[in-house]
Amino acid sequence: MLAIRKRARRGRAASRDPERTRELLLQAAFQEIYRAGYRSADLDTILAAAGVTKGALYYHFDNKEALGYAVLDEVMASDLHRKWVQPLRNAKDPIDALVRIVQSESLKREDVQRGCPLLNLSQEMSGLDEGFRRRTAKLFKNWHDAVAEALREGQKRGIVRSDINANETATFLIAAYEGYVVLTKNSQDPRMMQSGQRRVTGHLESLRPARGRMRAAGSR
Repeated sequence: MLAIRKRARRGRAASRDPERTRELLLQAAFQEIYRAGYRSADLDTILAAAGVTKGALYYHFDNKEALGYAVLDEVMASDLHRKWVQPLRNAKDPIDALVRIVQSESLKREDVQRGCPLLNLSQEMSGLDEGFRRRTAKLFKNWHDAVAEALREGQKRGIVRSDINANETATFLIAAYEGYVVLTKNSQDPRMMQSGQRRVTGHLESLRPARGRMRAAGSR
């Protein structure tokens, strides 16, 4: 009963605030796509979760495809920026920042079960829809570029090895990280992700110059 009353209040408030309505729809659509995949995502479930009408949905989005594109362009892009881009942009030491990000990966049961939303959607839709492929590719590129640029800045400051190729290293790190996410989702065992965190962290530590590795080891 409490949930029903809350949803009704949310629906009334949303009807008076178009931007709030749109945000509720995007968040509900993200959760449904993350749960079921894009093709199986149910619009009625999204509307119920957002507490809005079908008319409100089609006021903001022409169709389900437009809603899915907006989830990528706005919700997933924002999440990626918050988790990866912003911390790296402000980092004094990019390797320390990358280690913190990798170690922060959730081991909660529901997150292990569902995996990475960007990777899930890319795998599901890249071969089927060019719009989804281009959008997921753009997010992966943004992720890659943030890591590569942070490594290059670290090289300029002498805290990342000068002999590594920042672009190739960024690609490898993302592939290794996402690979462990996939294996963890498949095994449904958080110990797989813990193993991945140790291995990826070990690789990150190897990117420090020798003197930096000694200092890092001494601080632990």
